[in-house]
Amino acid sequence: MDIQVGDVLQMKKTHPCGGREWLVLRVGMDFRLRCLTCGREMMILRGKAEKSVKKILPRADGEESNRGTSL
Repeated sequence: MDIQVGDVLQMKKTHPCGGREWLVLRVGMDFRLRCLTCGREMMILRGKAEKSVKKILPRADGEESNRGTSL
């Protein structure tokens, strides 16, 4: 799964605040995510995060990703 910093993830389960959408702040062996509803940040292991993702939403700022393209 190709997840990058700045992507918005929709998770399968809701956060206790009721939100499902998370902003990716850091990518590596684990992810740092920020809930877009309450602002809470958390670290989650890559494997667990990838299993929990329902879909990757288009970026909120309308910026188009250049994944797989060379300049």
